[in-house]
Amino acid sequence: MSQNIILNHLEIEHKIKRIAYQIYETFVDEDEIILAGIASNGYVFAEKLSQVLKKISDLEITLCEVKIDKQNPFNQITTSVLKETYTNKSIVLVDDVLHSGTTLIYGVKHFLEMPVKKIKTAVLVDRNHKRFPVKADFKGISLSTSLKEHVQVVFEGDTSYAYLV
Repeated sequence: MSQNIILNHLEIEHKIKRIAYQIYETFVDEDEIILAGIASNGYVFAEKLSQVLKKISDLEITLCEVKIDKQNPFNQITTSVLKETYTNKSIVLVDDVLHSGTTLIYGVKHFLEMPVKKIKTAVLVDRNHKRFPVKADFKGISLSTSLKEHVQVVFEGDTSYAYLV
């Protein structure tokens, strides 16, 4: 398996900081936002965004882990916070890679079961192979790849990188 690094640790850190500033600019009039990270890497990415947002803003950040069965998104979606926590709040749904849009569209659908103020999406890598009308409002990088190529993001302790297989 060959790895072609598309983002190194420093580049990912810069993208996280830039996305955090964009989120803050978008929600500058809010007191609180929910960062809802898709389980595993999306949640780690949301945690990293939260750390930067807490340094640059006075927004109250609530982290929420969203568990979606990516093979069968019709299965029940669960979150680490009660639905009342995000009722009438602004939400940023966060994932590491946007490929077909399936995960994000079903994630958005879940949050629309309760009244919310606003929903935005953030991804580190946008693959440009969408099957659904979903877009990344905040993205680190857009990458046109073949359908057979796969993007993997690795968050390991103090190092992170994204590569193409």
